[in-house]
Formats: sequence, structure tokens, C-alpha cells
Amino acid sequence: MSDDLSKRKPQDASKINMHENWELEYWSKELGVSKEKIREAVKVVVASAAAAAVKRYL
Repeated sequence: MSDDLSKRKPQDASKINMHENWELEYWSKELGVSKEKIREAVKVVVASAAAAAVKRYL
């Protein structure tokens, strides 16, 4: 059985990889906000881009 690449999830859900468009799309759907809003939030929590910190911010 092959992997369904349309159902990707981050390997480390505690971080947001800003260099992977599919990951931005995942977090956008997960958090119900635009990819641009994710980028803004990550800029605010710059140091680690921790998903938990982004969730708190949003």
C-alpha cells in the first residue's frame, strides 16, 4: 500500500516548518487561518516558531 501524500502531517507537530508550503497549508487548515496569518504569527514568536506559541497567539 502506498502512502497518501495528500494527508501529510508534520513530523514534529511542536514546530512549523516555514519552508514547506504543504506544511503551511496543513497549519492553515488546522488553525482555521490563512497562510499569511501563520507567517505573521511566526514572526511574532520568532525564536522557535513553536506551534504551541503560534496557537496561543492566534
